Amino acid sequence: MPLFPALLALSLIAPATAPVVCIDPGHVSEVGRGTRGRKLTELAVAWQTAVSLKRELEGDGYTVVLTKKREGEFVKNRRRAEIANAANADLMVRLHCDATGGSGFAVYYPSKPGKDADGKVGPSKEVVAKSRERAKRFHRAMAGVLKGKHRDNGLRTDLATAVGARQGALTGSIHSQVPVLLVEMVVLTNPRDEAFIASPAGRKAMAHALAEGVREAVQGQGSAGFSLHGSAGFILPATLPTGWRL
Repeated sequence: MPLFPALLALSLIAPATAPVVCIDPGHVSEVGRGTRGRKLTELAVAWQTAVSLKRELEGDGYTVVLTKKREGEFVKNRRRAEIANAANADLMVRLHCDATGGSGFAVYYPSKPGKDADGKVGPSKEVVAKSRERAKRFHRAMAGVLKGKHRDNGLRTDLATAVGARQGALTGSIHSQVPVLLVEMVVLTNPRDEAFIASPAGRKAMAHALAEGVREAVQGQGSAGFSLHGSAGFILPATLPTGWRL
């Protein structure tokens, strides 16, 4: 098939609508400035990782929205969810660091509606279902990238967190109208984890693992499975029908 007719046909089956991802670098919020290690702060790690993740996803053609404009900006968790909602994000990824006695990363998602201190109930059953499925795919892809580099503490629900256990879901989940998950990237109080995320190789691996998680969660495929950089701005599928040549 000649080039122009092929592109025209592709534009009909694959409109150039880039997926929208909302990245939420944790803190500063109503719950404080976050944890800290010996040298690094959760605030800085979350912000720097968010910027790197944004750059990688935008390089793939994603539309990326951040919940704050600078590292130290104060944004309540409810407002962060509202930003993702306004963007009609395909996925909201909340970035945090843990302060437990363990090591490694974990992915959390809402398993049921919760109720916050103001009486707000959410997320909806539809958002719960979508969050669960996307979190599963996200975690699987992220774990694959970090295997042998950083411990995998698994896929968990909001109920496994202190706030989630009290409210039934995290505040950011309760106010979310789009699929949402939270990643505790490292245990920052663990010297080994802090050293991992402080190293250039560790930072690069984390950002790439998160990006692969997003790709799998939103598109159902890893980085090799699709292209958002088709000719003339079209979004092209990974494989073309027999006889199509571009």
